[in-house]
Amino acid sequence: MAAPDAIVVGSGPNGLAAAITLAQAGVAVQVLEAEQTIGGAVRSAELTLPGFVHDLGSGIHPLAYDSPFFRTLPLGQHGLEWVHSPAPLAHPLDGGSSVTLELSPDDTAAQLAADGARYSRIFTSAARAWSGFLQSPRLGSALHHAGTAAVLGLASAGSAAGFVRRNFHHPRAQALIAGMAAHSTLPLTKFTTAGIAIALATFGHVGGWPYPRGGAQKLTDALAGYLTSLGGTITTGVRVSDLQQLSPARAVLLDLTPRQFLEIAGSQLPPRYAKFLRHYRYGMGAFKLDWALSEPVPWSSPALRRAATVHIGGTLQQISAYEQSAWDGKPGAEPFAILAQHSLFDSSRAPAGRHTLWGYCHVPNGSELDMTKAVEAQIERFAPGFRDTILGRSVLPPRRLQSLNANLVGGDIMGGLQDLYQMLIRPTLRYWGTPLDGVYLCSASTPPGGGVHGMCGHIAARIALKQRFRR
Repeated sequence: MAAPDAIVVGSGPNGLAAAITLAQAGVAVQVLEAEQTIGGAVRSAELTLPGFVHDLGSGIHPLAYDSPFFRTLPLGQHGLEWVHSPAPLAHPLDGGSSVTLELSPDDTAAQLAADGARYSRIFTSAARAWSGFLQSPRLGSALHHAGTAAVLGLASAGSAAGFVRRNFHHPRAQALIAGMAAHSTLPLTKFTTAGIAIALATFGHVGGWPYPRGGAQKLTDALAGYLTSLGGTITTGVRVSDLQQLSPARAVLLDLTPRQFLEIAGSQLPPRYAKFLRHYRYGMGAFKLDWALSEPVPWSSPALRRAATVHIGGTLQQISAYEQSAWDGKPGAEPFAILAQHSLFDSSRAPAGRHTLWGYCHVPNGSELDMTKAVEAQIERFAPGFRDTILGRSVLPPRRLQSLNANLVGGDIMGGLQDLYQMLIRPTLRYWGTPLDGVYLCSASTPPGGGVHGMCGHIAARIALKQRFRR
């Protein structure tokens, strides 16, 4: 086989997006993956019992569905089928009630009492703006997307706590916004958390919060299938421990976080740049759980059976208190957890009549705490009898997650802390570029940051095409 013109290290969604972008431009590209299975944090496996398909990392994919790059790819021709639940999200409250994020802002607002009119105004405008953005004739410009996203992010910047305090007074609206803000893996008093809540709600109103039929692996497989149809190659089981072990190539793109980049290239990097990478900060870790169930989760509120994603944690105050305690290194006894009940809407995930449940809560980075009982108690709080439905369980604490995917440093699923500083300087002011000739970073540790959307890889590859291939 001829030597490739470009090498991509890492087969996560950003690595595959980078490779596809290069291959579309006619560049011979090879992807190297350390593990035996491609996908990084977008993989699936039978973690509990035979026939039960669980997602090892990400489980719900609104950012992938609405990705300006992925939307341009013929992934359906390579086996990708999206599953939409009737409501993108449900949030139970004590007493058997709940609130749901509906596709329509007005239908969501109808559940929020006196806060409904304000909610409808904010999110009808946001949904209209995002829909227009996705239909823009300039959709092909990755740098335009990144710049627009940055402007939108700064415009909605602020803390979720402050955003809620200014706009919503009813516990139902407050809890709904708090749950979405907690996806940030930051305390709800931090500056960027309002923007993350607004973005997730807006994605729900525009495209829903879907997931791939058959498991997250199907998204990875579709990306890989399209890449190979363009002539790209993927080699698994190749762990790059030193950049010098790579064959000569005009461009090398690394789907790695700063810690891994330092490990394979530290001696070649200028001291000042290396110092910046050493000071790059990672966020809270995920304590991941998967369950094989004998029946659907027995929620007290029937509305929770309409949503693939469920947030458990109670009120704004309870969610905020837990996220702050985990941030401070001492997680409380009542965790906020994000759950996905894929099998309610995708029967391929479990044997007939059986079901799966996917979930995680935040813990300190690298924590060894076992949160299993605490998370299951929270589910039981809103679904009495849940424990009786458990047939099998998989537990993946932060360090176990990192062993499955080195980019999940200490269980950080976002590629690094996403506070205001590291949203603007990620990982340095070079962003995707590095001091090494022809070497680029393309992981979630570069803009626009964490999430399954491929834009970090797509942008890095476009820069490499311009600088190294004059295309």
